[in-house]
Amino acid sequence: MRELNWRAWPPRLPEQPIFYPVLNEDYAIRIARDWNVRFDGGGFVTRFEVESAFLDRYPVQQVGGETILELWVPAEELDEFNAHIVGEIQVVHEFR
Repeated sequence: MRELNWRAWPPRLPEQPIFYPVLNEDYAIRIARDWNVRFDGGGFVTRFEVESAFLDRYPVQQVGGETILELWVPAEELDEFNAHIVGEIQVVHEFR
């Protein structure tokens, strides 16, 4: 993201066919702290805005409890998704 001036997400890896932005900070913290640290040694929570009219194409997915909400963006649509990000992507929490 740094190489993209904090304005876009990098392409997905072949084993990552979907980009899953989550819709609330508490859920993002749990993923970063409880999952990413354990498996990757570190986790980051980011905050960013996307044009709301563009997001209408992605239904909100409830993948657990009431607040476990995310969008499912196919990897092949990530460039278009990135083009609709407003401002910079901010890192708001870091876990090690």
